[in-house]
Amino acid sequence: MSASTLFYSMACGLLPSLIWLWFWLREDANPEPRTMIVATFLGGTLSVIAAIFAEKYVAETISDPTLRYTIWAAVEEIVKVIAVAVIALNSGYNDEPIDAMIYCIVVALGFAALENTLFLFNPLSNGEVALSIATGNMRFVGATLVHIVSTATVGFALGYAYYRGYFAKFLAVVIGLSAAITLHAAFNLSIINGTSTDTLKAFSWVWGAAVILIVLFEEIKVVKPRLS
Repeated sequence: MSASTLFYSMACGLLPSLIWLWFWLREDANPEPRTMIVATFLGGTLSVIAAIFAEKYVAETISDPTLRYTIWAAVEEIVKVIAVAVIALNSGYNDEPIDAMIYCIVVALGFAALENTLFLFNPLSNGEVALSIATGNMRFVGATLVHIVSTATVGFALGYAYYRGYFAKFLAVVIGLSAAITLHAAFNLSIINGTSTDTLKAFSWVWGAAVILIVLFEEIKVVKPRLS
């Protein structure tokens, strides 16, 4: 493993996440502290390690591909939600409905950054520059965006229930996480088991979901406390 290969893998893996981070942070009129953004991003990165061990266990115990990829999607969404809950959602900085969506997106981008790095390392190590570029581009428009959209659904559900009680927030997590796992698993299965046409369809609905996410941001911005 050369230092240059590691550097380029990390740089190319990190760049898509930083571009998306810049894009989505503009949705927050009251920006979160940079220290919290960095901590949440790093939390998402470190959660990849937990996901790798869990997914390895799943791969060794479950032979059915469809079930295996579905559980892998569930593992990744669960570790991201745990990371963002521990670092940001229980902090005093989660002080308005939109914050949950912002922090969920940040943790997803941290996760995607390390995942992208790992995907790019092998082709770069083998000198396959063209393949590395293609992989990086595909992950920018596909896999990274899937992480964003999926985990943001949990943030939207929590933001929508921000002024409600604990049971409503618990229900929001269950519904949001279920939706996140479904979206993530559907994308994985479309890419892995489908034809090239199915892959293009998967990418198109992911981008459609990103447009919907922008609309959901506007919905969260107008969430107000319930009148007594």
